[in-house]
Amino acid sequence: MKVEDILNDKTQKAKAKVKQIGQGLIDGAISLNKFLNVTEGQRGTNRATCIEALEFATRENPDIASKELLHFATQALQEEEPRIKWESAKVIGNIATKFPTQLDTPIASLLDNARNSGTVVRWASALALGEILKLQGKEDKDLIEKIEDLSAKEEDEGVKKKYLEALKKVKK
Repeated sequence: MKVEDILNDKTQKAKAKVKQIGQGLIDGAISLNKFLNVTEGQRGTNRATCIEALEFATRENPDIASKELLHFATQALQEEEPRIKWESAKVIGNIATKFPTQLDTPIASLLDNARNSGTVVRWASALALGEILKLQGKEDKDLIEKIEDLSAKEEDEGVKKKYLEALKKVKK
């Protein structure tokens, strides 16, 4: 299965491409490291589709994650394209449990994106920050304070709900 062929197939819609690539990653038909290299060379829509496929695959099977994927997704959080930001945030939320001691850099980028003007970027950042907070628990008082502050300032109810759900689980 060649990723470039899937991405360039004009007969398939983006969601079908995401599912096909994601399933290939889950099944091992597509090597994660090779896929990350292919994704690095993509631009715009194809790059976002690749990252969405990573989100699909890691949601279904977080165990496929590697340190290289964590690094890749963390770097992608800093890109300009909103879809790349939000899909990368969801990837990090999906794989955070595998890398509990390596989340400082992703947290910093997620906190930046939590102030983004795009609601979906903020929602995905809230989702990932919530998953990280649930993982780190009551011990991470600094992150709890930052999430409480973000929640208090957030105007969108869907985004605020993600923060409040995580805070509620941690404070039990």
